[in-house]
Amino acid sequence: MALNLSQKQEVVAELAKVAASAHSLIAAEYAGTTVEQLTAMRKKARETGVYLRVVKNTLASRAVAGTEFECVKDSLVGPLLYAFSTEEPGAAGRLIKEFAKGNDKLQPKVVAVGGQQYPAGHVEVLASLPTRDQALAMLARVLAEPASMFARAVKAIADKQGGGETVAEPEAETA
Repeated sequence: MALNLSQKQEVVAELAKVAASAHSLIAAEYAGTTVEQLTAMRKKARETGVYLRVVKNTLASRAVAGTEFECVKDSLVGPLLYAFSTEEPGAAGRLIKEFAKGNDKLQPKVVAVGGQQYPAGHVEVLASLPTRDQALAMLARVLAEPASMFARAVKAIADKQGGGETVAEPEAETA
């Protein structure tokens, strides 16, 4: 379906808005992927905070201009599917990695994070990043560790000074 000029402008504006706030981008070749597979991937993308779109590369190039993803403009060749992580950096990586396992036609081609372009193999690295909840749990553990270490040290000193002996309580006076 051919888009008219105003529709193309809308697509570019929408993509530019997403690219301006996204954490990461993966462009993947999807030729040969079935409609059912793409539908399942789109559903999973919505659930995991990934903006997934198939657009012409010229429109994608215009959309990423002026964003941290401008570095990928020259690499956008062939039929590509664009996955932008909108909530956490690793979400698009996990999505593409998961669906590429069951579909050898889905091939990552470009990975971009923080204004840097990486080879397709970095999808694995991106997918291994912790989720937001995992990162918060790790942070809580790190913040709680000094207090825990202090408590163990105080207990060890108390045990050492007490020599493991129990202190006898004074006998109650009888009247």
